[in-house]
Amino acid sequence: MAFIITGSCIGTMDGACVDVCPVDCIYSKPGDTHLFINPDECIDCAACEPVCPVDAIFPDDEVPDNESQFIEEAQKYDYDSSEPGLNT
Repeated sequence: MAFIITGSCIGTMDGACVDVCPVDCIYSKPGDTHLFINPDECIDCAACEPVCPVDAIFPDDEVPDNESQFIEEAQKYDYDSSEPGLNT
C-alpha cells in the first residue's frame, strides 16, 4: 500500500506533508498542480496523512471513487524528472 494525494491538493500544495515524510518520497516539479507520493519509495508510515490541511491524502485502497484518477496519475508520474519536496 502507498498513499495517494488527491484533488484537494490542487492549488494548495501546502507542503506540510513534505516536512514530515521520513523518506522524502513526496515529489513535485515546477508546473505541477499538486504533489505526488512515489509508491515505490513510500514506507506506509502515514505521517503525511494527518498533517494535510485539506485532507487530500489517502491510503491507495481508501481513495474516494470520485478521486480514483489520482491513483493512476501517481503511478504514471515521472518521478525521475522531479525531485523530492515542494519544488514549484
